[in-house]
Amino acid sequence: MEAVPTLAQHIRTEMSKVVVGQDDLKTQCLLLLLCQGHALLEGVPGIAKTLAVKTLSRLLRLEFQRVQCTSDLMPADIIGTSIAQRADLHASAARRRDQPHAASHAGRAARVHGGAPGDD
Repeated sequence: MEAVPTLAQHIRTEMSKVVVGQDDLKTQCLLLLLCQGHALLEGVPGIAKTLAVKTLSRLLRLEFQRVQCTSDLMPADIIGTSIAQRADLHASAARRRDQPHAASHAGRAARVHGGAPGDD
């Protein structure tokens, strides 16, 4: 059971090399990771929301993908959608678009919400 506190301290130390301050944010990200949860990070631009999650994902060698929240964001923009596609005039088929539309436009590969593109 000593492995978890050791790992947590290592992650905090490494994150602190990149993210200055924001101890609550770093703690919440770590708790979220240990609980295998999901989060919506909200806050004004420039408080290291994206940087914290991107750093955590790099430390753990995970894929990073950012979704920008807007007032017109729909669930399909995040989870993907089925698209009807006609190969010829007499047949139709549906294909699954696995990559969300919003994420594909972000061009980035933990999902983070809030702020403007390039903030943090």
